[in-house]
Amino acid sequence: MSIKQKIKKIPGAIYIYECGLSIKSFFYSFITVFSFFSQYFKFKKLIVTERFKIKWSYKSAITFEKTVMTEFDRHYIYHTAWAARCLAETKPIKHIDISSSLYLSGICSAFINIEFYDFRPADLQLSNLKCESANLTNLHFAANSINSLSCMHTVEHIGLGRYGDTLDVDGDLKAISELIRVLAPGGNLFFVVPVGEPTIQFNAHRIYSRDQILTYFKELKLERFTLIGEQFSQGGLIDNPSKELLDSQKYGCGCFWFKKI
Repeated sequence: MSIKQKIKKIPGAIYIYECGLSIKSFFYSFITVFSFFSQYFKFKKLIVTERFKIKWSYKSAITFEKTVMTEFDRHYIYHTAWAARCLAETKPIKHIDISSSLYLSGICSAFINIEFYDFRPADLQLSNLKCESANLTNLHFAANSINSLSCMHTVEHIGLGRYGDTLDVDGDLKAISELIRVLAPGGNLFFVVPVGEPTIQFNAHRIYSRDQILTYFKELKLERFTLIGEQFSQGGLIDNPSKELLDSQKYGCGCFWFKKI
């Protein structure tokens, strides 16, 4: 019997395997917890004057941030930075966002009037920002009425039930149809989805190919395509990436700037 087989016989060990944890990561977690205990008591010994209350019951253990570099989610840092730059370039009087990152709407409302709509409305209160509810597959806006519109890292979720929405195999296509319908002639749409080999990773998201998205938005003109590569070595925002780089993506991020003509 191998060591792994013996370990699996230990009560609770099988649960670790079922959760997708390796023996290595299990022991790493144990060492991390031990390190937290050690640092806590070492810190308490350093206290000379009690400027703050410190008790074990007040602990809030953060154990996985001892990294050499500051880590971040490549998709969400870069695609919101991309969109903010697009808005700075186009300078709309008003911008409407459908279910993208709240950070984008919150920050950009400092210099643009923004309306944010989501299936689950947000109670975010800032000047120049209005937050209300909307159903992306049946938007309440009139056709050809929005000059500046964004929907980023959103459509890939529609119809998978992740956020309490109704299961719908073609939910993403219905959402795309609505975005095209409400965009005004000459208007800009900033659209972001994962790109790579077309798959559904249920119930998290869909992954699209660049050509799929261009087909779905064939009524619109592509002004700019920017890739956020899945690897740090691939850089940040990559305009007009090579076919080789695009084909190498499994979970990249595609940023599409469309215009209605």
